[in-house]
Parts: sequence; structure tokens; C-alpha cells
Amino acid sequence: MGVDVTGHRVSSAEGDSSSEGSADSVGGTSRRRAGALLGRAHPLDWLAVGLLACGLLALAVGLLPTASADQAMQRIAPLLAFLATVILLAELTSRAEVFDVVATGVAKAGRGSYPRLFVLCVVFASVITITLNLDTTAVLLTPVMLALAARVGIAAVPLAMTTVWLANTASLLLPASNLTNLLAADRVALSAVGLAKVMWFPQLVSIAVTMALLWWFYWRSSRRGADAYTPPEVHRPSDPLLFRICALATVGFLVGVLVGGAPIWVSSGGAAVVVVLAFAVRRRGELRLSLIPWRLLIMVPGMFLVVETLDAHGLHRLLASAIGSDGGTLGVLRASGVGGALSNVLNNLPVYLAGESVVPVANHQQLLGLLVGVNVGPVITPWASLAILLWFERCRAFGIQVSLKRFTATGAVLAVTAVTASSLALALTG
Repeated sequence: MGVDVTGHRVSSAEGDSSSEGSADSVGGTSRRRAGALLGRAHPLDWLAVGLLACGLLALAVGLLPTASADQAMQRIAPLLAFLATVILLAELTSRAEVFDVVATGVAKAGRGSYPRLFVLCVVFASVITITLNLDTTAVLLTPVMLALAARVGIAAVPLAMTTVWLANTASLLLPASNLTNLLAADRVALSAVGLAKVMWFPQLVSIAVTMALLWWFYWRSSRRGADAYTPPEVHRPSDPLLFRICALATVGFLVGVLVGGAPIWVSSGGAAVVVVLAFAVRRRGELRLSLIPWRLLIMVPGMFLVVETLDAHGLHRLLASAIGSDGGTLGVLRASGVGGALSNVLNNLPVYLAGESVVPVANHQQLLGLLVGVNVGPVITPWASLAILLWFERCRAFGIQVSLKRFTATGAVLAVTAVTASSLALALTG
């Protein structure tokens, strides 16, 4: 017998039944919460977790040598630090409406002319990719451009394709432009200015080819479905002080990348701290753990572990045979072609690391050719680069349907043309 909270006696059986009911209720609530959490998981979340699980399993059962895994994780640790801080910086900068102001200014400067808008959008997307990383273009510039299209009646698909193609093809110039450039930093042995001096011509060629194909496939009048658009009004940020702080922090990051001697993740981390402090003072409620790109931080190590496992079981020999050891123009073309093709089969980040290991140390130009291939070439399949995966997700969120068949077909034309032209430009200026 027992006593309930009202003072009435209850039997032990009743008490036990009540306890069991309470336990069942708690268990049911936990199961419902777990089910809701799993139901909210995005397919890319499952992909990220699956890749990491496969990589760890390969390591645990001995398919992946521990030394190879350790070396790969040491290489990508600074990359992950940069990725986390630059996405945080870009996300908060976007929330401060910096991108909205610039995008609206671009559309207004176009004055209703699609050809003029096309050139401005290409320049805008290229600058964001070159300076703030290709994933920033995919994650943050894409929704800004799509929202702008909805507000002023601009055709959405041409804008969307401009961001995703230039997120890849405009990522040759600076170490910050692409995570593969950061991976290559030790072997390439060039500062930001040094890399720009080597890659400026291949980068111009790559953007020029992209422009020509963007116009033909997506922007010409028969494709976009309109002759003109109505220029938007000037966008005024809701918090001018926060806008200025975030804009200056971004500029400071870019200056740090170009002239600073510190690792690039230090520059992005410092700028991210400034904008986080600004939001803590001005709009604390917007600072959440979800701002950290957890999915990418899980997916990237998983991809590297999986590809390192493949590398240990035949991929290395295949790459060595395909890329060869020719340090001249033919070697550059072979390295870029293999890098671009394999990136569309696997993913450009681990493919660069695997390809780098088979390029002879003395073949500096051939290594840069591989970098051209893994940067410019991954535009055919949705998984070829992280930027494309993120871009598809953003388009889906805005209700924009891009035909996968058309995306793949036009991307194949771009990959072959841009990789070949950029590689020849590299060989000519070598």
C-alpha cells in the first residue's frame, strides 16, 4: 500500500501500474521525438553520416591503413577550420543583408537589359567565388539571386545556372576560392598573389567559356522567355550599423588573404569572430549552433576516408597510369582531363588528393593542370562538388526545378570545353 499526493491510499499494484504507464509514456515520447528528428533529416544528412560511417568502418576492419587515414585527416584539418569559419562569416554577412544590397544594386545597374544584367551577374558571381569560396556562392548567393528573380520578374533558371557554374569555373584564382586550392597549398608552394599570377589567364579563359555557354544554353531570349525586366528599388538594410560591420569584416578577410602571412583559416576565423560579436550585441537571437555547417564538417572527412580506401585498393595505380609522368603540355591535359572526369564520378576534393600523390614532384605544371581539372570540371553530376549538392538543395527549397538531364548534358559540354581551354591557357603561360 502507498499514499498518493491527496492522502488517499493506493495499492502497490496500482502504484506499479502507474509507474509502468509513466515509463511507457516517457518511452513513447522519446520514440516520437527520435522519429520526428529522423523525419526532419535531409537526404544530404544521411549521405554525410553514411560516408563517415563507411570510412570509419573501412578503417576499423583494416581496409584503410591507419597511416593513410592519419595523413589525410592532418591535411584536411585546416581546410575544415576554414570551411566552418568562412561559411559562418558568409551566413551572418548574408543575414546582415550585404548580399541583398549588392544583388539589388547589380539588378538595378542592369536597367532592365538582359545582356547587361548577364554580364553584371557573371562578374558578381565570379567575384564572390574568387574571394569568398565556391560553397559561399552556392549556399548564400543562390537564394539571394532567386529571391531577387521572384521580386522583379527576372527568369530564375538562368540566374541559378550562373551561380552553380561559376561557383566551380571561377574558383582557380586564389587559395580561398576552392578547398582544393587549400589542399594544394603545400605542393604548389605559392602565396595568394603567386597563385593569382600563375592562374589569372586560365581563370579568365574559364570564365569566358562559361559566359559563352551560359548565354547560349540559358540566357538567350529563346531560353529565358522574356525581353526585359523591371529594375528593383534600392535595398536598404534594416540595421545599417550591422551591415557596415559585416561588410568591413568581409573586406578585412579578403585583405588578410591577399597580403597576410597567416594561414587562411586564421583570416576567416578572425573575421567570423568580428561578425559574431556584432550579432551578439545587435541581434543575439540569430546566433544558433545551426549556423555551423555540421553536415559539411561530417561529409568532407567521410569522403576522404572512402576515397583513401579506394586509393589503397587500386585507385592509385589507375590514376598513375591515366595521368602519366609527362611534364609538358600533354601531361597537363592528361592530368586536367583525368581530374575533371574522375571528380564527376567521385568528388573533386578527395580526387585531387589522390591525384596529387601520383604526379611527380618535379612536374609543377602538371600538378596545376590537375588543379584546373578538379576545379573547373566538376559540373556534370550533382555530387561532383559540395557546391553543386548545396545548390540543388537551395533550388529545391525555392521551388525551382532544373532538369537533371539538361543540367548533365550542358554541364558535360562546359566541362570538356572549359577544362581543355583553361589547361591550354595554363600550358601556354607556363
